[in-house]
Amino acid sequence: MGNVLIEARALTKKYGKNTALRGIDLEIAGGEIFGLFGPNGAGKSTFISILATLLKPTSGDILVNGISVSEQPDRIKPEIGFVPQDIALYPMLSGRDNLDFWAGIYGLRGKQKKERIEEAVAVARLEDRIGERVSQYSGGMKRRLNIAVSLLHHPRILVMDEPTAGVDIQSRRYIMDTLIGLREEGRTIVFTSHYIDELETLCDKIAVMNMGIIPAVGSPAQLKQLCGVNNLESMLFKLTGDGKA
Repeated sequence: MGNVLIEARALTKKYGKNTALRGIDLEIAGGEIFGLFGPNGAGKSTFISILATLLKPTSGDILVNGISVSEQPDRIKPEIGFVPQDIALYPMLSGRDNLDFWAGIYGLRGKQKKERIEEAVAVARLEDRIGERVSQYSGGMKRRLNIAVSLLHHPRILVMDEPTAGVDIQSRRYIMDTLIGLREEGRTIVFTSHYIDELETLCDKIAVMNMGIIPAVGSPAQLKQLCGVNNLESMLFKLTGDGKA
């Protein structure tokens, strides 16, 4: 793993009277797969939305390579590929036309644009279906294309909200393999997940979130040791009082 790439400092986010994040401090090293794990409403999506420059914190900050996401978002955006939980594709366009549209949004032109689109098709493993309308795709195929879109501009950091939610077993396995491959290329991946086996298989470190705080962070082995349990499900229950992620 590399040095600290992402650092949250006293990160707080309030929505009216509700506090989603309560002064979080967190470090994520470059080149690691980092999972956020906790009950619904724990603050996971809020955290990654601030990291992806989609939300501004109420107080505190996240630094990416020492640069403030709240003060200099335009410097951070090119570094980040964001995969939202909701599919961000145009269903009446083909897979290729979606890639072409998003490549243009990212400012890609000419030969480079064409190369990146072909690269994305290969990442999504949709060579045989890329000319079809996205409305004809399965949930897993849409999710794979969504991930490929987020990689068009070669971001250093991939931020993903529930990347395998609602996909078939084959696509879920494929997405997990893709994330491992991206880490091997030196990318840093931050993602939320409800799947305990996924977190245990993929993550170098996991932050457990609950009610806007992080009661524990560490490798899967460290977290189990910390709680004196032999599986992550028991660890989650012990730290959050909730048997569900």
